Amino acid sequence: MAAPGAEEDVMARYRSPLVSRYASAEMAYNFSERKKFGTWRRLWLYLAQAEKSLGLPITDEQIREMEANLDNIDFKMAAEEEKKLRHDVMAHVHTFAHCCPKAAAIIHLGATSCYVGDNTDLIVLRDGFNLLLPKLARVISRLADFAEKYADMPALGFTHYQPAQLTTVGKRCCLWIQDLCMDLQNLERARDDLRFRGVKGTTGTQASFLQLFEGDHSKVEELDRLVTAKAGFKRAYMVTGQTYSRKVDIGVLAVLASLGASIHKICTDIRLLANLKEIEEPFEKDQIGSSAMPYKRNPMRSERCCSLARHLMTLVMDPLQTAAVQWFERTLDDSANRRVCLAEAFLTADIILSTLQNVSEGLVVYPKVIERRVRQELPFMATENIIMAMVKAGGNRQDCHEKIRVLSQQAAAVVKQEGGDNDFIARVRADPYFSPIHKQLESLLDPSSFTGRAPQQVAKFLKEEVRPALIPYQSQMGGKIELAL
Repeated sequence: MAAPGAEEDVMARYRSPLVSRYASAEMAYNFSERKKFGTWRRLWLYLAQAEKSLGLPITDEQIREMEANLDNIDFKMAAEEEKKLRHDVMAHVHTFAHCCPKAAAIIHLGATSCYVGDNTDLIVLRDGFNLLLPKLARVISRLADFAEKYADMPALGFTHYQPAQLTTVGKRCCLWIQDLCMDLQNLERARDDLRFRGVKGTTGTQASFLQLFEGDHSKVEELDRLVTAKAGFKRAYMVTGQTYSRKVDIGVLAVLASLGASIHKICTDIRLLANLKEIEEPFEKDQIGSSAMPYKRNPMRSERCCSLARHLMTLVMDPLQTAAVQWFERTLDDSANRRVCLAEAFLTADIILSTLQNVSEGLVVYPKVIERRVRQELPFMATENIIMAMVKAGGNRQDCHEKIRVLSQQAAAVVKQEGGDNDFIARVRADPYFSPIHKQLESLLDPSSFTGRAPQQVAKFLKEEVRPALIPYQSQMGGKIELAL
């Protein structure tokens, strides 16, 4: 059966789920055609304004005409022009010139395609970071509140996913927060390190602009500075080929991939905790966990984060390989690849941050389950305390050690072979040898005495590192987020 055209049925065409299903409207717009081509027109305006201010024969009327037509883009005409010319920038030069007949002669004056292409990419990357950073800050803030609330709650710690010493629910959360704080710093640094490509010409030598200004190097430098400032950047790259170095893209996607790794780890932990029935992500009243098993409460939000984070982590391979094969001043084999990987990286990061925010705002804790698991493992952890107490009461350490070894193995057999509860303490209570410390057993088994400085670490970490890092984003913390799907 022949596929209908888009005008007949939009559902008959593939649409990226990153946009159609998940991403925020703001991030989808940031990588949209309208944002891209509208930015191209603004860059042409900035160039004309700067060239006029430096003495080129450009009139106020031409500038006003360009200013009046920044957003009325005839996308149909542009598509027809690109089909004919096989050149997207020239197609939009012609389309802009069509609605700016007086300014037509000076649009794109002295520039090469990468003047609009690369500079727009850098603007979009910067704006993408500005969208992600408040979202990341909100996730950190929600988790910080959670960590503070549960700073003192003892929980069984795991190493190698085997029972280890105790920690607290809040301390474990701080492990997640610390990774995300590193990501916050990395994203801020990557954004702030971005520079503008500026006004560099076809091979980066600025030869065309030097000709326009009749050999006046100072005016060419000032042109570069003026346009850079108009675009909202403090600095431009001092040297470029036709493009800015594709290593810049590596730095951008590397920090996003690192964020993906952090979120994958956090959501994997939440999935494991859900299996243990200690902590669960929010589960809505009418939500269905399984079409076949009505009782299931699948951690689908955390699973989504892990799924998309894996995609995000792989995308850094694209700019790595692209940067490695850029011949001399540039090749065009970067273009199609960058159209995909740059947008997908930011869209994916946007989605998993929104999803994790939703998860972090509705985490459900089951204290009784956590306490029960602690009680199951705590007797074995308390053996050293019991030995010390017996020695203080006049016992022999080696005799006590042997007694505990035998009783603990008997208790372990009950747990592993019979499926029963850990009855080690009951065996200690029943053994007359331990009668000198029977009254101390409750205090020796107080879980809070096994969590070390975990509560103090949580308080100090949140006060000195986390809360200060969030200060720049206080006005953007907003309310709770609801997921569309």
